[in-house]
Amino acid sequence: MKELLDKLSSYNIFNYLLPGVLFTVILKSLTQYDFTQENIIIGAFVYYFIGLIVSRIGSLVIEPILRKTRFLRFSKYSDFISTSKKDDKIEVLSEVNNMYRTICSLLLLILILKLFEWGCTKMDFLKNYDNHILIVLLLGIFLFSYRKQTDYVRKRVENNKSE
Repeated sequence: MKELLDKLSSYNIFNYLLPGVLFTVILKSLTQYDFTQENIIIGAFVYYFIGLIVSRIGSLVIEPILRKTRFLRFSKYSDFISTSKKDDKIEVLSEVNNMYRTICSLLLLILILKLFEWGCTKMDFLKNYDNHILIVLLLGIFLFSYRKQTDYVRKRVENNKSE
């Protein structure tokens, strides 16, 4: 277990594991949903996965909305890559930036789940198909995450080819 924890980067801890734990604790206190795990090893994987989902929603939903509304402005990706090589602090700042986005996502998801919980009391359809809805939503999240990550890889390859 120690070897596994040693391999976790600060990015993984602050953008996946910590948000997964916080999400689980807050959700348990505000809703009927409880993802708490008694087994520490299983819990670490479950909380990491929950944090990964929370982070992906921030990346796929919150970030694009804030960009479209011009609340956020990003540098060109090629500029980010080239300046990151010159200034190590940019990577750290980007990591912190992603942590804030993930926390925004965490709070939005708690609100959505609270509304979903309320909706289940009003509409039997939601209660009867909640597992199906969850699976379809998770599939969508990870399909779009895969596409976004593939675009990052492609852009990096293209950027390095031109150098």
